[in-house]
Amino acid sequence: MGIISLINADKLYWLGRYTERVYTTLRLFAQSFDKLIDANQLAYNDFCAAVEIPAIYTSGDDFVERYLFDVNDPNSVLSNLTRAFDNAVTLREEIGSECVSYIQLAIYAMNKAHGSQSPLVALQHVIDHILSFWGLADDLIPDENVRCIIKTGKRVERLDLYARLHQPREELQRELFRLTDRITRTSLSYNVEHLSLLKILVNLNDIPYNDIVEQVEGLI
Repeated sequence: MGIISLINADKLYWLGRYTERVYTTLRLFAQSFDKLIDANQLAYNDFCAAVEIPAIYTSGDDFVERYLFDVNDPNSVLSNLTRAFDNAVTLREEIGSECVSYIQLAIYAMNKAHGSQSPLVALQHVIDHILSFWGLADDLIPDENVRCIIKTGKRVERLDLYARLHQPREELQRELFRLTDRITRTSLSYNVEHLSLLKILVNLNDIPYNDIVEQVEGLI
């Protein structure tokens, strides 16, 4: 296991979280976009409530524009993707230039989607580049610790989002299994008690989603 500074370990972890946040929220956005173009202009309120972000948007059109492309909106897809790229650039030595390039390609795809007549088609390219980044991370990064820290961030973010969105028990169990497999192979300092409690919570008959979110957020 390679020696990684605490600063770089944190950046690797958040690289995983930010890329997963973009990936999952784009998939969710695609579902809400159908409602928006069907003239249900308040559908964005339901979306904001689901992912727990402020409903600061004035209309469906304003939501589509700002949630996707407003870099000054800290909750926007572009803001999260930009933070992922900023981390990736400083981690070039750890993850390699080719991995960095796919995050950059995702930003190019976001900019191309801005103003597109078919935004969902254009946004699919963003998702494709993120998937390529993850695939390359597994294939090209030689240090297992680096790979596992990125994937830990990814799994933490996904489990957090799935709990907030009240996804089925099977989804939560699968993501916790994947998270456990990754986090135990990293140099990260994590709360073992939180991890043990999560294993109990995802198996309860009445899933305590809020408790799961609390434990996930306190894990690292």
